Amino acid sequence: MGFAVSDDILGTFVPIVIYWAYSGIYALLGSLENYRLHSKKEEDEKNLVSKGTVVKGVLLQQALQAIVALILFTVTGSDDGGITDSKPSLIVLARQFVTAMLVLDTWQYFMHRYMHHNKFLYKHIHSQHHRLVVPYAFGALYNHPVEGLLLDTIGGALSFLLSGMSPRASIFFFSFATIKTVDDHCGLWLPGNLFHLFFRNNTAYHDVHHQLYGSKYNFSQPFFVMWDRILGTYMPYSLDKRAGGGFEARPSKDYKDD
Repeated sequence: MGFAVSDDILGTFVPIVIYWAYSGIYALLGSLENYRLHSKKEEDEKNLVSKGTVVKGVLLQQALQAIVALILFTVTGSDDGGITDSKPSLIVLARQFVTAMLVLDTWQYFMHRYMHHNKFLYKHIHSQHHRLVVPYAFGALYNHPVEGLLLDTIGGALSFLLSGMSPRASIFFFSFATIKTVDDHCGLWLPGNLFHLFFRNNTAYHDVHHQLYGSKYNFSQPFFVMWDRILGTYMPYSLDKRAGGGFEARPSKDYKDD
């Protein structure tokens, strides 16, 4: 008899494995100065937290997310332990994915924006993520545990529940969302990156938000930029060659003096 792993377990732990595997690829590519949005020197000097602390913080958040995910799957699952042979059509899967993307984006935009505008929440919670002035891949989920719960865990639970996707479908959705989030924080503008081609919300867009001049703009994450555009928090920028190699995301002139 073969050993079967339930969809619940896979949906919980596959995105975590993918997070570290995909981050590891970018860590190996981090020496490519000609494709960096900030120099390695800036990364070392501007960031306010050590990489060891970042790793511990991310592992803590992932542990909490795993616990919540297992509880959620248990509460919403069937008696088959999460193993199912039902195969929804591609149209149904596409609808579920788009719904989940919109739900996650909407939840994270408004929570993220509120955490910037509420001085208490920013000082005591969200500022932890912004200790990474120069983002890098495995720091994507470096947040205060409360923020991880509010933005990522609850946002993910809502997108799962409101989209109606199965635990099996969630394996692919949350793996995709994880890859996208890591990519947005990778700090590299690599040629041929499909995320840069298909999403306006990308590495440079999110890098702008991590800079002091962009802290009140570009709140959208992880997929679209619609809420920033609708509510006037979109900061246009240009991607220019940086002296010494690499690129720099520079805001439009109208925003530099804000």
